[in-house]
Amino acid sequence: MSEDDDNPTDAPEDMPETETPAPARTRRRRPLWLRVVSFGLTAGLVAGALLVLVTLPRLRHDMEAGTAQTLALTVLDDQGNEIGSRGGTMSPPVPIGELPPYLVKAFIATEDRRFYSHFGIDMWGLARAAYANLRAGRIVEGGSTITQQLAKNLYLNNDRTFWRKAQEALIALWLEQNHTKDEILSAYLNRVYLGAGNYGIDAAAHYYFGKSARDVSLAEAAVLAGLPKAPSRFAPTNDLALAQARANIVLDRMVSNDDLTEAEVSGARKHPAVVAARERRDGPQYFVDWVAAELQTLLPEAQGRLTIRTTLDPARQRAAEDAIAKALKDGGGQGVGQGAAIALSTDGAILAMVGGKSYLESQFNRATQAERQPGSAFKPVVYLAAIEKGYDPNTEVTDSPVTLGEWAPENYEAGYEGTVTLTDALARSINTVAVKLGEKVGVQKIADTAARLGISSPIPSNLSIALGSSSVTLLELTSAYSTFATNGERAVPYGITEIADMKGEVLYKHRPASYHVTTPENAQAMTYMLHQVMTTGTGRRGALPDRLTAGKTGTSQDYRDAWFIGYTGSEIAGVWFGNDDNSPTKRATGGNFAAPVWRDYMLASQKHVPPVTLAGVYSFKAVKQAEKEKPILSFLSQLAELFNVAPRLDMPDDQNFSAGREEPRGSSLKLGGGRPR
Repeated sequence: MSEDDDNPTDAPEDMPETETPAPARTRRRRPLWLRVVSFGLTAGLVAGALLVLVTLPRLRHDMEAGTAQTLALTVLDDQGNEIGSRGGTMSPPVPIGELPPYLVKAFIATEDRRFYSHFGIDMWGLARAAYANLRAGRIVEGGSTITQQLAKNLYLNNDRTFWRKAQEALIALWLEQNHTKDEILSAYLNRVYLGAGNYGIDAAAHYYFGKSARDVSLAEAAVLAGLPKAPSRFAPTNDLALAQARANIVLDRMVSNDDLTEAEVSGARKHPAVVAARERRDGPQYFVDWVAAELQTLLPEAQGRLTIRTTLDPARQRAAEDAIAKALKDGGGQGVGQGAAIALSTDGAILAMVGGKSYLESQFNRATQAERQPGSAFKPVVYLAAIEKGYDPNTEVTDSPVTLGEWAPENYEAGYEGTVTLTDALARSINTVAVKLGEKVGVQKIADTAARLGISSPIPSNLSIALGSSSVTLLELTSAYSTFATNGERAVPYGITEIADMKGEVLYKHRPASYHVTTPENAQAMTYMLHQVMTTGTGRRGALPDRLTAGKTGTSQDYRDAWFIGYTGSEIAGVWFGNDDNSPTKRATGGNFAAPVWRDYMLASQKHVPPVTLAGVYSFKAVKQAEKEKPILSFLSQLAELFNVAPRLDMPDDQNFSAGREEPRGSSLKLGGGRPR
């Protein structure tokens, strides 16, 4: 091996030379704007796919199940007249072909002038709205088409988010692909919210102008078309001048859109629309609220447009409202700020309901929601418990001082009457007797009796309930008295007779419900005593001149509440007066304030009703009178026999020891039987 072989640097002659590697190529970076656009497109595609995946299955489900509708109630009285609505008023749909052409054109010119040319989304409209909003620095104009508005009304909520707007656009595209333009427009016009609780043009036309949308004038059509932008603000019932100014803008757009000429709209400008005059009585709205709450109990899953027929008698309702209003106006000097009334038929139907002085000022229903102390109006519950334990109207009890621990109840009038009958004690509302009866029958028996009479408010376990310390509602107590008027059978109060959907299908029909509370004899005994309240007792100012009545006054402590509950053979009614803050009145009582109001209502209510007898008023009295006369006749006959067998005394003809003398008669004694025992 040569020295050259030992040199590692020398390569063999036959080996190729190693190539020098080329420098690495530098990758050129994309511009920032291109990367942003690329990312935006990718994110948009992902968001669009997600939007489709989320929205379309839900939309398909909703379409198959039927559009979920907001609950809308129309409430009718017993004559079929509308007295109110809740959740929005919705009239039956009106086909677009039956509407005046100018009404349809007014909505298109105002809400979506390119409606018949776009595909559900108006790109020009969106651009115009974006420019206007950019210039104003805030949202002043929307770019939603009629189709998009319908999509929102049908399937979406009112959230102002990008996601909701994207769903709205997607649903609008779907609607355009599956429905004709006229179908979309018709659905929109019959569903759009137009203020004052009215959904759809026909409901709004009836509410504002007292006519169908088929018959509105051009001026009225312009008002309706101006409402969707701000229904509450532009409602003619809120601000007629503003509504008329908005209607002028609608007419301008119709002219600029070549729908009408200036000459054709001049009449509408000179004679703008006005709101139809109608009587406004807010009194029935308390009842409408109560009916809406009852619906949730009867049909908790109800939805859509429903018509509810009720028991409310418009004549009696007016009479009740007038009686309460007159009392509050005339009785202001007695410090009475509120009043309520309820009237029931013997089968439990609510004939009238007044929940307060003014529904507009306060929606709190004092006939059904206010729990107040009834005072002596609760005593019939105690007396029924005593009757069921063996007492009767002629049972003698003692009116004398009573002390139970630290509690020493007193009578309204000073002093004590001594021995009185149960009838007299109730007629004169003697407190000591009620307490003694309560002690005899027991607090639990009174509470159980109240529950059977339909009083569901809690009854505390103390003897003061005998004097009406336990709070109840006017509806509860009035219904309880109905038991006495119907021979011991209490009918459950009801106000709804029938519920039907928009197709006329009956979803609910009332079935009478009553249950046995006490025997007819016990109920008649109560009627007998309560009748005496109105002939000789505290309720005399409530008596009617042409028919039998029975009832009871009630006054709570410090004159905070004044009650009267009474009945005839065909109707039971109750009235209450007091103050919402529970402050005392100026000596307003059940006898001097509430009873005359009850009488005023009943005079109007019973005016054309034939008198119906009250079971127990006469028959019970006749029986008791006969029983009382038996021992008297027996005694007189025995006395006559004694005189017949006794030896006669010869007396001078001019002497007559009985002449000029008269034995004291029972009528000279105090009512109730003389001295205390």
